Amino acid sequence: EVQLVESGGGLVQAGGSLRLSCAASGFTFDDYAIGWFRQAPGKEREGVSCISSSDGSSYYADSVKGRFTISSDNAKNTVYLQMNSLKPGDTAVYYCAAEFGPCDYYRLYYGMDNWGKGTLVTVSS
Repeated sequence: EVQLVESGGGLVQAGGSLRLSCAASGFTFDDYAIGWFRQAPGKEREGVSCISSSDGSSYYADSVKGRFTISSDNAKNTVYLQMNSLKPGDTAVYYCAAEFGPCDYYRLYYGMDNWGKGTLVTVSS
């Protein structure tokens, strides 16, 4: 069974940093795209970033490009999202997701097949 467990969320001041982790199990890590999505109350889900575990290629939403960095540690079956220069608009529940195949803009926009339970990130002003 595919399992994704997020950690690292919390409360941070604007301009600060957080690193989220997604620990994956139950599938062949190198064959999957792993992504981060977020959803704030009353707003639609937004694809933040995704990475192809096979070759490390990655994609970012325009709203986070230059501030967030996604990376993977294949030996640990873990994907990270380093979030710098955080803004109040980044406040949301952040979800890790995975799907067989490469990362691409289609998966980042429409979502993926498997989801974690999420971790809350709150950025104060």
